Amino acid sequence: MKKIILILSMALLLNSCGSIEKYNMQILKTHTISELRDDIDDVYDQLQRHHPHLYQFTGKEVLDFKFDSLKKAITPMTSRMFFKALVQVTKHVRQGHLSLTPPNKQFNKKERKKLIGSKFAINNLDFEFLDNKLWVVNARKEDSVLAVSEVLKINNEKSIDLINKYKTWIASDGYNTTLHNRVVGERFLRYYYNDKGRYDSIELTFKKNDSVFVKQYKRILKSQVAKQTKDSIGGKSLDLISKKLTKAEKKAKKEADKLKEKHNQKYGFIKSRNEYTRNFNFIGKDSTVAYLKIRGFQNGKFKDFYTESFDSISKINTKALVIDLRDNFGGRLEEIAYLYGFLTDKNFIMINPSEVKSRIPFLKALMSNTSPIGFKIFLGLISPIELTRSVLRTKKNDGKIYYNFKFSKSKKPQPLNYTGPIYVLINGNSFSASSVLSSHLHGNKNVTFVGEETGGAYNGTVAGVYKQYTLPNSKIKARIGMMHIDAPKKTTKKGYGIVPDVKITPSIDDRVTNTDPELKYVLDAIYK
Repeated sequence: MKKIILILSMALLLNSCGSIEKYNMQILKTHTISELRDDIDDVYDQLQRHHPHLYQFTGKEVLDFKFDSLKKAITPMTSRMFFKALVQVTKHVRQGHLSLTPPNKQFNKKERKKLIGSKFAINNLDFEFLDNKLWVVNARKEDSVLAVSEVLKINNEKSIDLINKYKTWIASDGYNTTLHNRVVGERFLRYYYNDKGRYDSIELTFKKNDSVFVKQYKRILKSQVAKQTKDSIGGKSLDLISKKLTKAEKKAKKEADKLKEKHNQKYGFIKSRNEYTRNFNFIGKDSTVAYLKIRGFQNGKFKDFYTESFDSISKINTKALVIDLRDNFGGRLEEIAYLYGFLTDKNFIMINPSEVKSRIPFLKALMSNTSPIGFKIFLGLISPIELTRSVLRTKKNDGKIYYNFKFSKSKKPQPLNYTGPIYVLINGNSFSASSVLSSHLHGNKNVTFVGEETGGAYNGTVAGVYKQYTLPNSKIKARIGMMHIDAPKKTTKKGYGIVPDVKITPSIDDRVTNTDPELKYVLDAIYK
């Protein structure tokens, strides 16, 4: 029996290694015109099957022409080159949640193990595109001195040339353009990775004040990290120099770790950035302005955070509440519904029933063409339960199918609701769920929006649940939104985001002087 298990294990391992090698050869080879045309047809077919608002911003005739033109113009090319051509077409759907990802080299078990715990200091840098230039606006650890440095080149390519290229890949919801300038800086390294593929070293040319200098970053493996740590403490390992704890100290440490973990869950701690997703404090001259900074509606347990925050607001004579949704790319509907309950004293419906293309959207989303056989068997077992649940939640109206979330039902406001002056800070990176929340708040008499137009559309977006599809020849991955998520409140100006009452666009001078122009305006307005 042991021999049989060993033989089967070896067979699976060899098959896995063979599959990885085959996959890597597939994505590096030059594909034929016929193969690429098949992939173009496949991705368009998947969009037509699953995307409920495919022709909302670009009509069928125009979109058909775009895909046909690519098919006619296509030449033999690699998967990454094909990605750059295909994304120029799919962006015309004008839905920010639709995305393509180029395939990258897969690693075998030994290679993956070697990479675990590796460090790449380039991730200490935060980029922003301001005044038509790429900047490092925030830097952590040993790179903190690079804050507010202009990035002139990346591996001898001008940063502005790369920025202009990547902006042609970006789609916001509808016709909005503020997302393009914001996200191209915020996610610059992600676009660079999609453009060039995996890299273990990168060279940046910086300019700070009148000084121009070059810095090279290299990926450091775990073994090298351990050696550096050992050398820095005089050749002794951390285990040898660590103090041995008593039983009482161990117990105290365990309790402290438990409390810290609870705190981190409530505030949504982001370990890689050493910051929290949710922040709350009082600001202003007399500390009576409540300030909620929310970087995203995900990560951790949110209910205790909002309950405690609004309990604090109710206990003092709060002059105003500032909700900072800048660079908030969205997240859970459940979280924005819970938060909105504190911002109104009336019953509310968070979203309308969501338009879908199928009565079983969640099963369709789980049925990936690359799912392992074991997962497909599991899906087959649970499908009767999910099928029943989905059918009960969907209804047909005027020839369209709608899915009823629990957020499509009337909700009561929270007992600790706040109805005083509210200022909402937004920019082009305010997207998805943060735009849905903003749509609810917009137009309320006690709410003022400050900043830039949101990247997410006022009248809704296609998201909720996603169909993941891998193109058979190029192995490009397509992520397709399957539900139209929209708030009951609408605007007549279709295809645009929430437009601020007070428009403020930050400049690099604001970053140099560590000035927050949007927040400064709000505080000046409150105290005037």
